Amino acid sequence: MAEQNEKQKDNRSHREGGGREGGPRGGDRDRGDRGGRPGGGRPDGPPEIDLDKLIADSLYLDNQAHSVVSRMRDMDSGTRSQLRRLYNAVRRACRAPESERQHQFVMLRARLAYTIARHSLRSLDTLEKLLLQVTRKNEVRGYERFRDLFEAIVAYNE
Repeated sequence: MAEQNEKQKDNRSHREGGGREGGPRGGDRDRGDRGGRPGGGRPDGPPEIDLDKLIADSLYLDNQAHSVVSRMRDMDSGTRSQLRRLYNAVRRACRAPESERQHQFVMLRARLAYTIARHSLRSLDTLEKLLLQVTRKNEVRGYERFRDLFEAIVAYNE
């Protein structure tokens, strides 16, 4: 019995710190890393969408849209009307004057976060992360590509 408890303790400490840089706790991960994961481990949750690839490659955009819709079908239900409302908000934010556009997208991110939490739409977490990248970059092309991605997601979800 004592040997089994010791083995469980060793396994737990390996999971929590197991040679990872960033300390003994499992929550100390480098969240700003857009590249691969340290050690090549399995990613936590859905994969992130690379904004630079999204801007440069239309096929990447299409693949990501399919991937998000697939996760939505697996994880969530009843999201069509919420998605359309959010998409309309994205379109309005894209049409905003340049001086207001970043603020509109910041507020859109807050609205998206609320919708995700309120309706348990965990499949849209990648969109929230991407929206943060787009807002920080604050470039017209990034906003347009985010809108295009959202449009494709709405279309494939119908």
